[in-house]
Amino acid sequence: MTGPRLIPVRTPASPEGVVVVLHGGASRGEQVMVSPAQLSVLRMIPIARRIARAGRSRLAVHRLLNSHRGWDTRTTPVMDARWAIEQVRDQHGDLPVALVGHSLGGRAALLAGDDPHVRCVVALNPWVLPTDRVDLRGRRVLVVHGTADRIASPSRSADLVRRLPAGTDVEHVLIPDGKHAMLRHGRAFEEWATEFVVTTLLD
Repeated sequence: MTGPRLIPVRTPASPEGVVVVLHGGASRGEQVMVSPAQLSVLRMIPIARRIARAGRSRLAVHRLLNSHRGWDTRTTPVMDARWAIEQVRDQHGDLPVALVGHSLGGRAALLAGDDPHVRCVVALNPWVLPTDRVDLRGRRVLVVHGTADRIASPSRSADLVRRLPAGTDVEHVLIPDGKHAMLRHGRAFEEWATEFVVTTLLD
């Protein structure tokens, strides 16, 4: 059975930080494999490349392909994200890690962000539930949501931001008329994610 996979975007010899980019993608039944060509995977490539360019030779950037589509009952994207954190630590050493995710990947980034090696979390149009709870104190958190998202509720992500423990360093940004796929105003999503990650890991 195929497990999660890491795809290197940029792997400099001596990076100062590591970025793991997490895709979304709704379930298509139990144990349905992730295709590298599915749209939810492809839409994260420009973001990963932009962060890699901005980080120059100072950031290692990887894209994660999950074990299965959606939120499988046996293997969740959170488990895959935690696996990816361990993999990049084995490869690059004890460096600060940024998680950048979209939709279900945004939820996974938030819920896996309590890993002690994670320095910052970026959740783009995250698909979250009212029951989601996580303690992200000690990390920087950015939630960016399009106001016209009809797939992942902007109000739910706003509620999650409010539920974060007091003292969490969190920024919540709304993109007017932004939709779930980030095709409209895509550059705004990319710019917010890139600047936040580069500033946090390198400054």
